Amino acid sequence: MAQIEYKDLLDAGVHFGHLTRKWDPRMAPYIFMEKNGIHIIDLNKTLAALEEAQNAIKGIVRSGRKVMFVATKKQAQEIVSEEARRLKMPFITDRWLGGMLTNFATIRKSLKKMQTLEKMLKDESTASNLAKRERLTLSREREKLERVLGGISDLTRLPAALFVVDVKREHIAVAEAKRLGIPVFAMCDTNSNPDEVDFAIPANDDAYKSISLITLAIGKAIEEGLLERKQDKDDQRLQEEEEAKRAEDLVQARAEDESKLEEGAEATSSPAAIAEEDRGE
Repeated sequence: MAQIEYKDLLDAGVHFGHLTRKWDPRMAPYIFMEKNGIHIIDLNKTLAALEEAQNAIKGIVRSGRKVMFVATKKQAQEIVSEEARRLKMPFITDRWLGGMLTNFATIRKSLKKMQTLEKMLKDESTASNLAKRERLTLSREREKLERVLGGISDLTRLPAALFVVDVKREHIAVAEAKRLGIPVFAMCDTNSNPDEVDFAIPANDDAYKSISLITLAIGKAIEEGLLERKQDKDDQRLQEEEEAKRAEDLVQARAEDESKLEEGAEATSSPAAIAEEDRGE
């Protein structure tokens, strides 16, 4: 796994926290010092937390499960959606609908509705039979659903984990995941509560460079998990083929042995063999 160095975090401004008056005391273990009224995050703690999160998330992906990216703040939307699309992972970057995890059955219905509208509008024969106003209404409804749910259109079951950029902003998503026992990996700024998530990565969650660096690091871990899963599948397939070949060879060897035994039995029971035995006596 490509390791991020201390200098990379420093250059990206990961160490800059919020104003001291806006801090959450539960972030105290991750704060290095206070400078000019701003808390400075301990980057050694960030490196350790990031490595732990990468190892854990890689294990989840290697087992064949999905990780949902959640980042609805403007400066995080582009980088998070691009990375999630690259990895073919679900993502939410517009707004979090209440019950997206806890009421997943209803969300599935909305996804089906979106897919139905898309098919209807793509089918020229069906679309041409609709009035212009009706077609415009359906098109707007589809666009709205696509904007909110487009990132999870291929999601058929609940994700195995969440990667969240801002814990305070995405508190509903974090609460739903916690209720369902879904582990949460999150960037936690100095105004956040790290106890709400399973894997807290102390980092500046407002700067684009900081968000990009941490998101890409998590993305790299997911990518390695996917590659390892593919390798595991290939190894398993080869092993199964070898076992099948060995079984086939064993069956063939047994068949040959049985054939030889039958030939031997026929030779000893033939009239010539019996007469030879009589002469010997």
